[in-house]
Amino acid sequence: MASEFLLKLKRAETPFYARMKTVARAILRPSVPVPGVIKPLARLMFSVHAGLFFSMRWLRSTFYTTPLFRGRCEKSGRGLAVWFMPFIMGHSRIEIGDDVYIGGRIDIYSGHVYDTPTLRIGNRVVVGHNVSFNVSQEIVIEDDVMIAGNCSLIDSDSHPVDPDLRAQGLPPSKEDIRPVRICRKAWLGEGCLILKGVTIGEGAIVAARSVVTHDVPAHSIAAGNPAKIVRSQSA
Repeated sequence: MASEFLLKLKRAETPFYARMKTVARAILRPSVPVPGVIKPLARLMFSVHAGLFFSMRWLRSTFYTTPLFRGRCEKSGRGLAVWFMPFIMGHSRIEIGDDVYIGGRIDIYSGHVYDTPTLRIGNRVVVGHNVSFNVSQEIVIEDDVMIAGNCSLIDSDSHPVDPDLRAQGLPPSKEDIRPVRICRKAWLGEGCLILKGVTIGEGAIVAARSVVTHDVPAHSIAAGNPAKIVRSQSA
């Protein structure tokens, strides 16, 4: 009975339900005025709130998240900052250089074909929020690379192309696994997908939401799905 009433209310089926919906919306979304005289106080309170939130987040990162993640890594350099605990599934070897900043949650998955699938991240690398690394053999991120949020880097298809092999739960063959390399000073824009066997050249830029299936030359800009070279830059 209640669910039927709510459905009619959401649909505003009759003038009565339409009025009820307006009243309900006003109750659920009240507009509380902020008089000009208290705006400075509200602004101060907002700054205090933001400062406390940042401080607690910094403390958690410095004394909990980053040390635990260091313990999982085979190597980790100085100046590592990890804001959210990475989600790691599998037996991947993780090596991280100096002054690496991971500004959000990242996911690291490993395949089962190779004994030591390896993720190598160089020095002064910046990794945004919700970035995933699916490493079956090797993914290398060289120095001074910037990876924006929601990017995915994958060095295999994760599953066999043959449907019978997929149904058996078998991993892809070694022939279907090819390392990925992001060369120094490259920049991956928001939401990029970097597929197996791809090398992004030094200083190259991959535009947001691009799907990269082939190598991107150094000092060039790639965009689209599949990504194509849209401009070459001077070194």
